[in-house]
Amino acid sequence: MRLKSFYAKTMTEAMQLVRENMGEEAIIVATQEEGRGKGVSVTAAIESDSFSDHVDTSSSNPEFELGRSGEPANANDWLQYDDEDEENAVYEKITEILLKHSCTEDVNDQILSCAMVMGLEQPHIAMLGAVEHLFGYAPLPTGKTKKPIMMIGSPGSGKTLAVAKIAAKGVMNDLNISVISTDTVRAGGIEQLEAFTKILNIDLKKAKTPKEFEKAIKDSAGSDQIIIDTAGTNPFDKKNLRNLLSFIEAGNVEPVLVMQAGIDANESAETARIFSSVGVKRMLVTKLDITRRLGGLLSAALHGNLAFCDASNTQRVADGLLELNPKTLTHMLMPEDNLNIRQTVKNNAK
Repeated sequence: MRLKSFYAKTMTEAMQLVRENMGEEAIIVATQEEGRGKGVSVTAAIESDSFSDHVDTSSSNPEFELGRSGEPANANDWLQYDDEDEENAVYEKITEILLKHSCTEDVNDQILSCAMVMGLEQPHIAMLGAVEHLFGYAPLPTGKTKKPIMMIGSPGSGKTLAVAKIAAKGVMNDLNISVISTDTVRAGGIEQLEAFTKILNIDLKKAKTPKEFEKAIKDSAGSDQIIIDTAGTNPFDKKNLRNLLSFIEAGNVEPVLVMQAGIDANESAETARIFSSVGVKRMLVTKLDITRRLGGLLSAALHGNLAFCDASNTQRVADGLLELNPKTLTHMLMPEDNLNIRQTVKNNAK
């Protein structure tokens, strides 16, 4: 895939340059204003084979786009592009990564703008700085908690496994753990969690109604942590959402959204916005072991105003959860640059 940035006084002129030089098949992946009224830049992407069909390779190395007269534009002409300087190399590398992860245009713009403002010369460090600035990080507590923690999310998102992993970690930390499940309808839901809690020597409480749920929490008041599994909630079903809210209000709990990686970015953003309306502040990511596209998670965090907490990257309960922070998130976005990140951080610490 070929990426190229175009600069012009207006968006119309920039888009015309894209069409003239890359063809109608070009995809716009990012736009950016170049200061107050000073111009705009547009980054477009196209498959390499398609790109070669629109480029005249007979000239040695043209520095600027052709002007309207067919003559090369001079260096003072706005209708130009430059993809070889260090700043543009960082811009295009990060754009390539975001495109690979199927990020939405608004997420691209925010990450790119943040990364470029920092003026860093290495793409992986610029990405690290951007995700550190743009996203919040609030890992789940490992000790005693004041509020019960309730895992909520769409059907199949991995809530039950997340509950089992949190409970297992608590037991290993010598905490008194209570587990409650409101997932009494789904076939095998209670049985799956009960198999985990028996191994951990935890008594699993079940609650079919908000009233039963309230009582179960009161009966667990002496515990260091109360962890709650819930039935899958369809965020687009108002009745389903109201039912979830009735449990949240009955228990005075902290709802944590369990979000499966690999979901369409726009779908994830809308889902996160809806769940944030019932009081969600944190997002636990699951199924990272079977996913390579993380654009949906970035969209969910930004549009739902949610902080990353922890992540599940294995189906094994004993492996626990991975804490999400700027370094681990950057590594997942740019795994090939992990050694560069660690070496740069090490050098900066000297």
